[in-house]
Amino acid sequence: MTSRAPGLSFGCDAARRREIYVGGLTLRALEWGNPGQPALCFLHGGSAHAHWFDAVAPAFASRHHVLSLDQRGHGESDWPVPSAYATEDFTADLLGVMDALGWRRMALVGHSMGGHNAMAFAAWYPERLWALSVVDSRPSIPSERLATMHRRGHRGPRRHESLDTALRSFRLLPPETTADPALLDHLGREGIVERDSRFLYRFDPACNGSRRPTDGWALLQRIAAPTLLVRGEHSPILPRDMAAEMAKRIPQVRVEEIPGAYHHLVLDAPGAFTAILDRFLGEVRS
Repeated sequence: MTSRAPGLSFGCDAARRREIYVGGLTLRALEWGNPGQPALCFLHGGSAHAHWFDAVAPAFASRHHVLSLDQRGHGESDWPVPSAYATEDFTADLLGVMDALGWRRMALVGHSMGGHNAMAFAAWYPERLWALSVVDSRPSIPSERLATMHRRGHRGPRRHESLDTALRSFRLLPPETTADPALLDHLGREGIVERDSRFLYRFDPACNGSRRPTDGWALLQRIAAPTLLVRGEHSPILPRDMAAEMAKRIPQVRVEEIPGAYHHLVLDAPGAFTAILDRFLGEVRS
């Protein structure tokens, strides 16, 4: 973790840092709440990390055992050698995490890439979920987009001469956002590490270069858990008509749209998203 501007506080300040050994990797996570409460796991998007939910996850700590996971190759979690970034690899990690924590069932919330992995997990392991929330995520990646990711992933990590230079290069993808600049600065700082007098992002480029996503469209009808599908009003990733098509295929689904938000809606409108998710989980639990 890099230095933070004085006087600022974020949800991770109240979290416990957790290390979980799964399939030869050390996965790291932020943890709130207490064992024995209903389990709730958050999955970030591609090139992101567990702190993406710092403005959301702590709100659930009084009623849930909460985990925000650094998925393999991201944040402080290990990078697999050789590279292994198929959807099956991510979902196998989730099974291992659940078993390590003693979770028989959990609610799973995934944004973007995390949403893709969450949909697959819900379809492949329906008995392990009591609720699912897919956050501005599409079931499959367009072939041209995947080809671009593969090309970009073979460039290797970019090394910056200073923290300031690294922070100035930090960008969301896609870039549109209405997020609080202080929150974005926090995410940038949490996503940068100093190694050999250089500053680089906590992200394995091979996660793009070796990414092998499944076709989630074929899985949607197999999702048994009550599902909350959330999109940002201005999202270029999950258009309204695609969300409607997904809703036709998922058996138990509710669709919500957050006004004024873009793809990174957990950053753009964390309060609105928290309220929607809290209401949904409360209704499912009851």
